Amino acid sequence: MAPLAGERLSLRQILVTWATLYVALIEAVDRSNFKTCEQSSFCKRQRNIKPEHSPYRALLNSLEVTEKSIKLQLINEVNKVPLLLEVYGLQGNMTRIKINELIPLKPRFEVPDVLIQDPPTVPLTVIGKDESSLELGLGRDQYKLIVTSKPFRMDITTGNELLLSINSRGLMVFEHLRKRKDSYTEKISSTVSSMWSKIKNVFNSEKDETAESEEVKTEQEPGDGDGVADTLEKPEDTDAQKESKEVEDEAGMWDETFKSHADSKPNGPSSVGLDFSLPGFEHVYGIPEHADSLKLKTTEGGDPYRLYNLDVFQYEIANPMALYGSVPVMLAHNARRTLGMFWLNAAETWIDISSNTAGKTLFGKMLDYVQGANEIPQTDVRWMSESGIIDVFVMLGPSPFDVFKQYASLTGTQALPPLFAIAYHQSRWNYNDESDVQAVDAGFDQHDIPYDVIWLDIEHTDGKRYFTWDPNKFPNPRDMLQNLASKKRKMVSIVDPHIKIDNGYKIHTAVQSKNLYVKTKDGSDYEGWCWPGSAGYPDFTNPEMRSWWASMFAYDQYEGSMENLYTWNDMNEPSVFNGPEVTMHKDTVHMDGWEHRDVHNLYAFYVQMATAEGQIQRSGGTERPFVLTRGFFSGSQRFGAVWTGDNSAEWDHLKISLPMCLSMGLTGISFCGADVGGFFKHPSAELLVRWYQAGAYQPFFRAHAHLDTPRREPWLFGNDNKLLIRAAIRQRYALLPFWYTAFYHAHRTGAPVMRPMWVEFPQDVDAFNLDEQYMLGSALLVRPVLEQNAHGVQVYLPGIGQFWYDAHTHQRHHGRQNLYVPVTLGSIPVFQRGGTIIPRKDRVRRSSSCMHDDPYTLYVALDSQNAAEGDMFVDDGHTFNFETKNEFLHRRFTFANNVLSSRSASPTGQFHSAAWLERVIILGAPRPSSVAIKISGGQELPLAFDHQPTPPVLTVRKPAVNVAADWTLYVR
Repeated sequence: MAPLAGERLSLRQILVTWATLYVALIEAVDRSNFKTCEQSSFCKRQRNIKPEHSPYRALLNSLEVTEKSIKLQLINEVNKVPLLLEVYGLQGNMTRIKINELIPLKPRFEVPDVLIQDPPTVPLTVIGKDESSLELGLGRDQYKLIVTSKPFRMDITTGNELLLSINSRGLMVFEHLRKRKDSYTEKISSTVSSMWSKIKNVFNSEKDETAESEEVKTEQEPGDGDGVADTLEKPEDTDAQKESKEVEDEAGMWDETFKSHADSKPNGPSSVGLDFSLPGFEHVYGIPEHADSLKLKTTEGGDPYRLYNLDVFQYEIANPMALYGSVPVMLAHNARRTLGMFWLNAAETWIDISSNTAGKTLFGKMLDYVQGANEIPQTDVRWMSESGIIDVFVMLGPSPFDVFKQYASLTGTQALPPLFAIAYHQSRWNYNDESDVQAVDAGFDQHDIPYDVIWLDIEHTDGKRYFTWDPNKFPNPRDMLQNLASKKRKMVSIVDPHIKIDNGYKIHTAVQSKNLYVKTKDGSDYEGWCWPGSAGYPDFTNPEMRSWWASMFAYDQYEGSMENLYTWNDMNEPSVFNGPEVTMHKDTVHMDGWEHRDVHNLYAFYVQMATAEGQIQRSGGTERPFVLTRGFFSGSQRFGAVWTGDNSAEWDHLKISLPMCLSMGLTGISFCGADVGGFFKHPSAELLVRWYQAGAYQPFFRAHAHLDTPRREPWLFGNDNKLLIRAAIRQRYALLPFWYTAFYHAHRTGAPVMRPMWVEFPQDVDAFNLDEQYMLGSALLVRPVLEQNAHGVQVYLPGIGQFWYDAHTHQRHHGRQNLYVPVTLGSIPVFQRGGTIIPRKDRVRRSSSCMHDDPYTLYVALDSQNAAEGDMFVDDGHTFNFETKNEFLHRRFTFANNVLSSRSASPTGQFHSAAWLERVIILGAPRPSSVAIKISGGQELPLAFDHQPTPPVLTVRKPAVNVAADWTLYVR
C-alpha cells in the first residue's frame, strides 16, 4: 500500500492499521467471533430434539387435489397448531414440498427472485388412499409418493425401491409465530385455558375420528397461534407428548445475546426443520461454501455444516463453519443413481449429516459382507433454518447430468462470461496509482506473459467512496483505461455495498434521500462500521434500490468509467466490522418489514444482480457483464463469478481450493476460482509456481494478495520461476477455445465446467472420494501438484478399456489404474480422455482478444475403437448476439473409420469468423499413406503430414479451412 504521507490521522489509517494488526496477531480465524450450534439458540433447540415419534399428523380427510398440486393439513398434536402441506409434481422429474402455517399470525417469508420462473407442474394422481396413508403418482408412472398420516412422513419410491424418506426420524420442526406470554393476565388466561382443556377431555375421552378435519377449527381460533397442549387426548401418546411439550419461553426464543450483541427477536421463535433419509447412499456432496472435503462428512459429535454468509477472516480448512456464500443444495450419489435436494430458505441454516456406515473401515465393510450383514447403507440429513417456511425441491435424477439440468431449470444456468473473463487476471490490494498500473501492464509485455485484466482494490477510491477515484493517485482514469484498451485489455474496480456516511458524497445522499437504506428495528437508518468508517447499507432486497444502483454504472454517472471497466463486489455478505459475527444485526428491517434474519443469505445475491444489470444497461443491453462476488446464494450463477475468499499462502489452502470449487460447480456455480498464491502471507517460489499451475486449470484464474504482502508479479521470483509461471499461463491461453466451449455447455445445460471424477464415471466407486483430481468438461483430467517438494503424484485413471493421453507427452495410458507420474517443478499432470476432440489456439498473444481471429488446432484423442468426438463454440466473445441474433458457430467434430468431419451442431447459428484450421493432431494414430481434405461442394485436396511413431502421433498441417465450413478429412 502506498504511504499515507500528507494526511492527518484518519479513519482510513485507523482501519488499515487495525487490519494489519489483526493479520499479524492471528494465524487463523478467531472462532470465538462466530457462533457454534450450541450458541445459536434455534439450532440448539432443534438438535435437542432426538429421533422419536413425530408430533405431526397428516389429516388425510383434508385432502384437496388441484391441477397443480395436492394439499393436506398437518397438525402438531402437542400444540394443535395446523400447518398446510403442498406437494407439486414438477416437469423434469422433480417434486416440490412446501409446509407453512395454515393460519399464521403474520405472513412468513418465502424466498423471491431465486427461481427463474414458477416451475411448470405435472398433474399428480391419487393412486390409493386409506385411513392411514395416501399414495400419489409423481407424473412418471414409476415414481410414487406415499404420505403416512401418523406420525406424518413421506416416502418417494420407484418400483420396489425406496429412494427417499422425509420425516422418517420424526425430526420435523415448525415453530409457529405467536404472541409472547409475558404479562400476568396472559399467564393467568393460559393457565385457565389449559385447566379447562384437561377438564373437558375427562368428559370427552372418546373422540370421533370422523371429526378429524374439524380439529383445526375447534382447537385454535384464526390468527391465534397459542394452542394449548392436550395431554389427555391420545392416551397412547401421553409420554411422547409430555416429553415434547412446547416450552414457551426457553432461553433464546424471544431474545438472544452473542458476545456484546443483542438480538431482540420481535417475532419470537420461528425456526423450521426437516429430516431426510437416503437409503442406499453413502456419499453426499454440495452445500457450499465450506473449506472442507468434497464428500460431506458426518457431523455427529461436532457442529453441523452452517450456511450463513459471513466475512471470515483467514478461514480454517477442514471445518464446517460458514463462509462467504451459501447454496442450500445437496447431491446424493451411488453407483446406480444421483438425487438432489434444494432447501429454498435464505435464513441462517444448519445441516446435520449422519450415516450408518460412518467410521467403518474398508475392512469392516468387507467383514460385514463376508458375514452376510444385510444392513443397507444410509445417509440421514437434517436441515434446520431460523425462519421462513419449509420449501424443498427433490430432484430425482437419475443421472448426475439430469440433476444438473433439473436444478438449472429452477435457478438458471451459469451466465456465459465474456471471453476475456476466463483468461488471466492480475490483482492485489492495491496497485498504488496510475503509474503503478502502467508499469505492471508494461511488465507483462516485457516478460512476454499474457494477461487480460488488471484489478484495483479499495485504495483506488476517494476515501472508500465507491464509484469514485482518488484524485491524487488516479486523476485520469479514462486515459489509464484507454491505454489498456489499446492493448485489448480490461480493468476491474471494486464497488462494495457499504456506503460511506458523508453528506458530500452523492451516493450516500441519494440513497438516504430515497429512503433506501436498511433500517434498525426502531426505524432509523442502520449504520455499521466497514472500510470507510461509519457506513450505511442499501436495502438491495428493494427493486427500487437495485434499479437505482444499476443506473450508477452508466458512463455519465460513474465518472471516469469506460467500456473496458468491470466490477468486483466484495464485502457483500454483508460485512459489518462491529456487527454480530462481523455482519448485520438480524433484527434490522428491510423492505415490507422483513427482518434481516429472513433475507440474510440473499443480500449478496441481490448486490451482484444489481451490479450485473448495471453493466448490461450501460451498453444498451448488448454487452455481457463481468461481476465477481464474494457472497452468493442459489441463482448467483446467473450474474457472474465467485472466488473462495481470503485464503492463505499455505499448501493446505492450495489443496482445499479444488473441493471448494468442485462443490460450487455441483450446485450450479461453475465460474469459481481461488486467489492464486494465497491472499494472506507470502508464498515460497515453489508454492507460487504450483498455485499458478493449479489456477491455470480452474475456471476463474486470478492472482491476488493482501496489501501487507511483498509484491508478487510473476517476474519477481527469479527467471526460472518466471518461465514456469509463464508456461502455466500460456497453457491457459492455448486452451481458451476449450474453456469457452465448456462454459457454453454450462450455460445451456447447467453441467459444471470443473466436475468431480464421479460425474463422468458415476458407477466407479473409486472415483467417489477424489479431492485432488477432477475433470474439465468430459475431456481433460487434471491432477495438479499440491504437495511441497513433490517428485511424483498418484493419478487415478478410471474406466476399464479407457485410453488416457498425457496432454504434454502424448503418451497413452490405460484405465482403470492408479498411475504414478514423476514430476518436476514444471509439471502439470493433465490427461486427455480417449474418444474426445478438443480445440486449442497454440499461437498465444498478449491478451485473449488479440487471439480472436487466430487459427485453431484440433487435438483428436482416439479411443479403443479408433473413434473420437468433440465440439467448439465460437461467437464474438462479448455480446448477447449469440442469444438475441443467433450469431454464433457451434461445430461438431467426429472421427470414425479414419475420417474426421466437421458439421454444424446448431443449424440456427450463423457467424462470420476469419479464423481457420491450422493443424489437426491425432493421438494414437498409426502412420497413414496419405491424408486429404474435402470441403463441402469442393474437390478433395492432399495435405502434408508428419508422424511420430513413439508415442504414435499424426500431425496434419494446414488444412486451411474456415472454422465455419463443413469439411471431411480422410486418413488413409
